[in-house]
Amino acid sequence: MTAPGSGHESGRGPRREDVGARLSFDRGEPGRRAVDVPNWTGEQTPLPDSQLLRESLRLPELSQGELVRYYTALSARNYGIDSGTYPLGSCTMKYNPKVNDLITGLPGFTDAHPQAREEDVQGTLRTLLELRRGLAEVTGLPHVSLAPAAGAQGELAGVLMITAALEDRGELDSRRRILVPDSAHGTNPATAAMAGYTVTHLPTAEDGSLDRATIERELDETVAGVMVTVPNTLGLWENGIEEVADLIHEAGAYLYADGANLNAIMGRVRYGDLGFDVAHLNLHKSFSTPHGGGGPGSGPVCCSEELAPYLPAPVLQESGDGTVRLVTPERSIGRMQQFHGNVGVLLRAYAYLRALGLDGLRAVSGQAVLNANYLRELLHGHYDLPYDRPVLHEVVFSGSHQRREHDVRTYDIAKRLIDHGFHPPTVYFPLIVPEALMIEPTETEPPEAIEALAEALIAIAEEAASDPDALRGAPWTAPIGRLDETTAARRPVLVWQDPNREGA
Repeated sequence: MTAPGSGHESGRGPRREDVGARLSFDRGEPGRRAVDVPNWTGEQTPLPDSQLLRESLRLPELSQGELVRYYTALSARNYGIDSGTYPLGSCTMKYNPKVNDLITGLPGFTDAHPQAREEDVQGTLRTLLELRRGLAEVTGLPHVSLAPAAGAQGELAGVLMITAALEDRGELDSRRRILVPDSAHGTNPATAAMAGYTVTHLPTAEDGSLDRATIERELDETVAGVMVTVPNTLGLWENGIEEVADLIHEAGAYLYADGANLNAIMGRVRYGDLGFDVAHLNLHKSFSTPHGGGGPGSGPVCCSEELAPYLPAPVLQESGDGTVRLVTPERSIGRMQQFHGNVGVLLRAYAYLRALGLDGLRAVSGQAVLNANYLRELLHGHYDLPYDRPVLHEVVFSGSHQRREHDVRTYDIAKRLIDHGFHPPTVYFPLIVPEALMIEPTETEPPEAIEALAEALIAIAEEAASDPDALRGAPWTAPIGRLDETTAARRPVLVWQDPNREGA
């Protein structure tokens, strides 16, 4: 933050007290109370024995008005999808229709215990079975397990399924390599390494797609599989993916799809039709549940007939009498976590699918692609575009010109965007683009929001030339300015510090 009068606070108006700047402990005064009377319909229970009460426990003491203002101020310091445009690339926050939350919160779902008897939760299991069938139709891969907790765990499940299949084929000892393009998600090589494979990176061709010559050179009897993100992290379609799939299968390897970017193609292109053997999906991305703050997530894994016996348990299956049961496939890799996945996210995905239908999913992917290409055209010429071709769900620019000509980094551009009221996009990823700015507007943003975001980024590009210090010190209007991120990571303060304590 700069001192008042520094020149970058113009237009901010008179400052109001930032109630959320101090913790409730520091704002409280002895004797103040906030009272709430809950609606209680249950039986009264006696208070604990007085010997169990802790008199030394210090709690914040605020009046009701102070308490309301405090939490309102805290909420205003946060930024979420309900606040405005959230243009993070790759794993983007999108709008979660509120009806999804209502459906997920129905008592029949929320009151179901994960260890309840199957006959007592047939409604939940039937709903999840219909979701499983829907995802199989969308992906073109007929067998699905909903169990993995998130995308990375779905990835691991897919690779472990390939491992089990190779073991049954008697080829696991010889096939110890997995090929991963450098345009894939960063979790792909991590997953392959975690599963015990040697990772071979495949360079991206000049057009941003897989390099066919490199794949042909690397494919041999030592390759277990190839992990491809479709569309890739550059927001581009992998040209010639069907022919590449044929090459991989001819070499005796499996083709894995990272489905985190399914929202660009769903309802239009299916992984199974392209030749993929297994794919994971990010339901918390493509199917509407925002996953900020590290959760919640859900990463179902879908596969071909050949890999179906290895799916993680449990898998939903309908018996002859119509009862839906949780079963373990014949050669299952086992459980990935307790119980049956993140049911709350699964139910939201089901509501999303049923509300939209196939035509709606096509509209979603079409609008996502349209928005990304609209932004690409609006910003064309203001930022470098390393791969200048039509994109799908996201577009990756580069701040290399600003860095080279004005010593303004992509980091500075992103911080300055906060002053314009926008959440910054993903920066410095994918790694193959220097000074990367990865922007995904999603299908839920109207044209006016895309135009406003573009106007802000254009103004920042112009400001980089006229007043670069404005960018290097940004943000100027946020409650907290630039942090010493290195110190925060190395010496984090994880507990409340009493300002009245000696030495604090």
